Amino acid sequence: MLAFAVAAVPTAVLLVLIEAGWEPLRALDAGAAVRLNAAVRDHPTVLAVVRLLSDHVWDPVTMRLLVAATVGWLLVRRAWRLALWAGLTETAAGLIGLLVKITVARVRPALPEPVAHAPGFSFPSGHAMTAMTSCAVLLLVLLPVVPRRARPAAWMLAALVVLGTGLTRIALGVHWVSDVLGGWLLGLALVASTAWAFEAWRRETGLPTPALPEGLEPELAEAGAE
Repeated sequence: MLAFAVAAVPTAVLLVLIEAGWEPLRALDAGAAVRLNAAVRDHPTVLAVVRLLSDHVWDPVTMRLLVAATVGWLLVRRAWRLALWAGLTETAAGLIGLLVKITVARVRPALPEPVAHAPGFSFPSGHAMTAMTSCAVLLLVLLPVVPRRARPAAWMLAALVVLGTGLTRIALGVHWVSDVLGGWLLGLALVASTAWAFEAWRRETGLPTPALPEGLEPELAEAGAE
């Protein structure tokens, strides 16, 4: 539950600061949006790459399809409990993100020379929240079948996707920095809470609680070796 508290409390504080119009946060949002947007606007090749990554490679549909494919793979391996956890966590992320967007109803950035537009409200960034949730789910599911020497690379790849997703949304001018931070924190809080529930489920059935680098269900590696 520590990870949940670490993520949930700053999310609440961030919302309070946004609603209060805290000047340092407003300056950070505005400054980052203008600078990153100008950087990609003046370089067509960079802009094309940013659009490709944001709209097709790291978009929520792609990330959810990856998780859905992983759920299917878990079902084939008869890892019913883990498949249920992954599917429910990913679904909850989409629903919670939408609910918070409607509740907060924050307007998206309006830049002088926009290079992209997006519908709906701004907080939290759905791309950022989905990237955080999906990468965390994939890591916690797949780490048992990833060779130990390759696990640092898996963590680095997940971090690249999460960070890259947030930066591309800011650079395209469709989200503020605080939107991205909110998405990351909400996604982390959700995965932390559902992972804690999954571990409690394991303890109730007499199974050990694995360390984070082992994933949520280390037995998955043994099942694949049979």
